[in-house]
Amino acid sequence: MKIEVLYVQGCPNYQPAVARIQKVLMSESLRADIESVVVSSDADAKALRFLGSPTIRVNGADVEPNPTNAVGLACRLYVNSGGVPSEEMLSVALSRAKQGERV
Repeated sequence: MKIEVLYVQGCPNYQPAVARIQKVLMSESLRADIESVVVSSDADAKALRFLGSPTIRVNGADVEPNPTNAVGLACRLYVNSGGVPSEEMLSVALSRAKQGERV
């Protein structure tokens, strides 16, 4: 399982997002490396389809099923109106990825 956290330098939600991912992984007895990717330009944002900081992807899929954020260097708000996805959203994304790996 591959987890990526894309973020801009100085994002106040980056560390809380990584901590929440680690918490959910631990609670579900899963192991995965978390790759942090700094996005530093509009060109990078477009190339990476960066929907704001932090953007979290599991096996290449955004943790938010139908994200509506625009691509660009900005803070991201998730459907829970927070800058970090909920534990439930992360858990669902991890479950989808886990099932996809079994196929």
